[in-house]
Amino acid sequence: MIANNTMQDLSELLNAPEGEHYQFKEAKERFSFTEALKCCCAISNCGGGKLVFGISDKRPRQVVGSKAFAQPERTREGLIDKLRVKVDFQLYNHEGKRILVFNVNARPIGVPVQVDGVSWWYSGDRLMHMPPDVLRDIFFETEHDFSGDVCIGATLNDIDKTAIETFRTAWAEKSRNDRVKNTSVEQLLKDCGAIIDDGITYAALILFGTNAALKKYLPQSEIIFEYRSSNATGPAQHREEFLVGFFACYNQIWELINLRNDKQHYQDGFHVFDIPTFNERVARESILNAASHRNYRMGASIFIRQYSDRLVIDSPGGLPSGITLDNILDKQSPRNRLIANIFALCGLVERAGQGMNLIYELSVRDAKALPDFTGTDAYFVSITLNGTVIDEKMLLLIKKIGNEFIKDFVTEDFLIINTLFCNKKVPKEYDLYIKRLVDIGVVERTERGKYKLSENLYKPVSEAETYYRPTELSREKNKELIFNYIQMNNEKGISLRELLDMMPTLSRSQVQKILFDLKNDEKIQTVGRANKAKWFVV
Repeated sequence: MIANNTMQDLSELLNAPEGEHYQFKEAKERFSFTEALKCCCAISNCGGGKLVFGISDKRPRQVVGSKAFAQPERTREGLIDKLRVKVDFQLYNHEGKRILVFNVNARPIGVPVQVDGVSWWYSGDRLMHMPPDVLRDIFFETEHDFSGDVCIGATLNDIDKTAIETFRTAWAEKSRNDRVKNTSVEQLLKDCGAIIDDGITYAALILFGTNAALKKYLPQSEIIFEYRSSNATGPAQHREEFLVGFFACYNQIWELINLRNDKQHYQDGFHVFDIPTFNERVARESILNAASHRNYRMGASIFIRQYSDRLVIDSPGGLPSGITLDNILDKQSPRNRLIANIFALCGLVERAGQGMNLIYELSVRDAKALPDFTGTDAYFVSITLNGTVIDEKMLLLIKKIGNEFIKDFVTEDFLIINTLFCNKKVPKEYDLYIKRLVDIGVVERTERGKYKLSENLYKPVSEAETYYRPTELSREKNKELIFNYIQMNNEKGISLRELLDMMPTLSRSQVQKILFDLKNDEKIQTVGRANKAKWFVV
């Protein structure tokens, strides 16, 4: 995480105006974590910015050096845990003096960041409690939270005991609060906000309701699961319909997915490792997103369709206000805030508002294609999770980087690795992150001033390939692998020779036959002729 500061970096810090987005602390020896927490909370509430240690706050600013937070990785984790927003850091060394900079993301849309129940705020460079009018404006940023509305006529008899006990167990484990284990159902629902003074909320029914109650008040909250062995139209091979509280069916849905969760194999030296087609955390996080962000006023259900190689989850309502496919990793705006809060209380959501980041990160770690949002429009969000490992080399490369570094990676780090592995140009907005990866030896600069993954990462991959003997795969699985490899390289196209290198167990005629089959299926097309021909996804 250590970066060699440039004169431009230092100049920007020294000349930045102190206030809502930049806070400077000399902190030559130490600094209170509680105070840092308040500062970061206020910075996030004001739109995001930097908390800088080791530079004087009064002009002309001087680099004085700071020993505060000797283990910034742990401090960063503590800030994220308390604030529930993304925090990153950089370390600079200027003439032997240490500068520590925490980068704090802006708060989610419609949600103020708090520390022990207080929303901190900066007025200029003065730290204070957030003014009531600012707090009110934040709450009005998002669309109305339907899940927090009272369902007229609903009573405690409409609450499913199985769903409640599943939630109770998870909340007690997360909070380590024994009182949760023994409190009454009514008090439990009040404590988590599902019951308010005016009555039982729709969130209580969506998460804990009985089948009879949901039929009466919210029949559109149904979740439908289908397994389809092929893309052919017609009845699914397996179909389940869930019209019960989410906590009564959440685990059952994963169990259905896991029934047909094939293992894929890769080899590192003499060791063979298994990797599931469907990562449990990715699948669960995607289902949680669908439940917490869908529009429950629309008369449509959540659909989960499982195929042999992918999961497709359709959620009614389109993207929440302020969220686009371009900023989906940077901004959070829960459509049903009460549901999202209850998920966070019991630990189903590890980092509030960062579920999509986790999905992207784990996809890269598993060497699978990034989530595909094809089909998303104003009325539905459709996410496809591809389960096939694109390239075993990627798995070995990630393994070589090691958990020591990966545990401190942010989403941008994973995306840079994925981009470079696919031989694509890293976007300029990732410059700050790529410098860190250069410092720890994951990325290196080429002679032309561009970047590539470090040669040291590929050495063990090449050695492992000496022993690599792919498990004999079915023709359909080879077909899937070839299609996914073409899709991954669709920008420049793939030649027959490259495909033969990628599939060493297949003969030239076998690869050609698969290519012609994919072409007849209208999935791929060829450009060019003879040795110059390249294949592209249609």
